[in-house]
Amino acid sequence: MRAARLIKMVLLLQSRPSMTAAELARELEVSERTVTRDAQALSEAGVPVYADRGRAGGYRLIGGYRTRLTGLARTEAEALFLSGVPGALREMGLQDAAGAARLKVSAALLPSLRDAPDSAARRFHLDAPAWFREPETPGLLPVVAEAVWADRRIGAVYRRGEQSVERDLEPYGLVLKAGVWYLCARVADGGAFRTYRIDRFHAVDALEERFERVTDFDLAAFWAGQAERFARSLLRAEAVVRLSPRGARRLPYAVDPLAAREALASAGEPDGEGWVTVTVPVESEDVAHGQLTALGPEVEVLAPAGLRERFAADAARLAAHYGRVDGG
Repeated sequence: MRAARLIKMVLLLQSRPSMTAAELARELEVSERTVTRDAQALSEAGVPVYADRGRAGGYRLIGGYRTRLTGLARTEAEALFLSGVPGALREMGLQDAAGAARLKVSAALLPSLRDAPDSAARRFHLDAPAWFREPETPGLLPVVAEAVWADRRIGAVYRRGEQSVERDLEPYGLVLKAGVWYLCARVADGGAFRTYRIDRFHAVDALEERFERVTDFDLAAFWAGQAERFARSLLRAEAVVRLSPRGARRLPYAVDPLAAREALASAGEPDGEGWVTVTVPVESEDVAHGQLTALGPEVEVLAPAGLRERFAADAARLAAHYGRVDGG
């Protein structure tokens, strides 16, 4: 414990011109008296820590001293590439590795570049979850993340509908989508690649056996394909609608954007009023009713008949409401 703290103290002093005892105590989470004792221990071990006296005093390294302790470990180097997403790092249990990596990099940078971490933090922040949703971190996420990084098989029990299913999996990668964590994994012994929501795991055991990765597996491409297939699988019905020019522009904001663009691309010529007729894939009549209502008078539903009747009833009710207002 103390050895790690002494190393961190050296790296802190190496990354900055000088630091006060209070600053070091805050960074190291110890008392200023402990900082004084640690500085004395480093000096006795041959590390040239110098204490400046007075109100503006502090600790610094002299003689251009550079430690050789700045080599990055594998986990630190990998975590460094995720350093822009501190929430995700914390949930995966990698915040310590990321912090150590950033400190080592800062210590190794030229003096003119040592403001780079703060400069980046001032210019970029990622807030992954959707609005009006409080994300919950799956309790088993750190275990799964450790297996992903170690290429170690896992035995998982997960919920599929009303059933519990057991699988031995080769965990290839993690995806954080709108605050929800997913595991992209291959069923052990040459099975298919699949996607699992981690919050549906009941139990996860890291097995001793490691697996050999398929070298051409592309996590980003795999996820993109899975996400597109999932989105399309939800669109089991169709709605035939007429759209005004304004309604056509707004359609991708009301329904699935890809489905809307494809529908508009295959539309025929506008009629005499400038309206176009398109067939839009939708999830269901209920969902389509809520989505297309957002287009207001810029859409006319032609089919299915049940959906058209619902919009006609909505229009009649609106006319009744506004007719009473106009009539005083």
